[in-house]
Amino acid sequence: MTKKNSSHFFYAMGLHMHQPPHNLKLLIEHNDWEAQQIMKCYERAVRYALKYPQGEFHVDFSGVLIEQFLDPYIIDKYRCYVDIPKMLEDYRRAKNIEIIGMGYYHPIFPLIPKEDWPEQLDKGQEIFKKAFGIAPKGFWPSEMAFCMEMIPELIKAGYEYVVVDHVHVKPKDGKPLDPFQLYTSEYDGVQITIIPRHRDMSNAQESGLNPEWFLKESQNQLEKYSVAKDPLLTTWSDGENGGWFRQIDDNAGFFGYFWAPLLEQIKSKEAKVKTIKFSDYIKSHPPKMIANVNTGAWNVATTSGYDFAQWNGSGSQKKAIEELCQVSGRYWQLVKGKLTKEKMEKLAKARQAILDAETSCYLFWGEAWLPKLYDKLNEARAYLE
Repeated sequence: MTKKNSSHFFYAMGLHMHQPPHNLKLLIEHNDWEAQQIMKCYERAVRYALKYPQGEFHVDFSGVLIEQFLDPYIIDKYRCYVDIPKMLEDYRRAKNIEIIGMGYYHPIFPLIPKEDWPEQLDKGQEIFKKAFGIAPKGFWPSEMAFCMEMIPELIKAGYEYVVVDHVHVKPKDGKPLDPFQLYTSEYDGVQITIIPRHRDMSNAQESGLNPEWFLKESQNQLEKYSVAKDPLLTTWSDGENGGWFRQIDDNAGFFGYFWAPLLEQIKSKEAKVKTIKFSDYIKSHPPKMIANVNTGAWNVATTSGYDFAQWNGSGSQKKAIEELCQVSGRYWQLVKGKLTKEKMEKLAKARQAILDAETSCYLFWGEAWLPKLYDKLNEARAYLE
């Protein structure tokens, strides 16, 4: 690869927002301080979007988090900290935020039954329409867990592009990966646009950074790895985890310490970078390169993301996934039979419990949260009897 110094680049920043089922209720009832910190993260993002309309970025929400936002009990309990209906309305009117879709219950798609993929995707789209009046075109895989087999289902659900961790993207022409370019991936004759999320720069976004370091390191990365004419740097991290994002003092956290000062530098032309939404970048810079994407996830805790060890690394996690697949399989077996009205109602309740059991958090936290997964499976089994 011929390296070149590219002084100007486009910047697509993204934030991942998710809470497990019923977690906002649990927090407000038992840990008021943490509940306040987390809820203000959701409000702060859109507040800064409206304050700095020139700063374009992305936010993804899990369907189950939006479900909690729409719960009258949650709205009432959090009212002293955030006006949730107003916050959702602000997201609808913030034209510089591109909302990105997810699976409803934040599942690890490659680990759950493929028969369950369409409903996780379709339910996600439905609640985005309800909350924001839109059907997102971009998709964020929970835990960045992606496999090529997902592509046809994503397209069927209305998605046009997907964000994946850049370390898993493998160009088909044998050339080195350029993490600052878009790619096209194809599976079973169906194509989708691949957006590589820069792992190292995203790690910095998650842990803390300032504009000066960001701009310098971005140039270093561009000089090493990119020959793109108009390179796109994509960074993405959790938007409500860690002290960096949960800082109650805006000036000590991500938006006040990094984002706002960066936008001021861009405005004054000190920084040769332009924030952009994926939808706009794809229109002006459609992908020209073809790539496969290796199955994998992002790096969390001590895991690399080259496998799913964080979620299926132990024997107990593997056993839970096996039982989940068995219960889901039993549902699909029964739903194809002759059904009475009563049986249909029971199957619908079983279905709800199965999809809930596919929440990645139940696996992520290992032994501590596996009982939650089994509670849902036992609930489903009772309805399937």
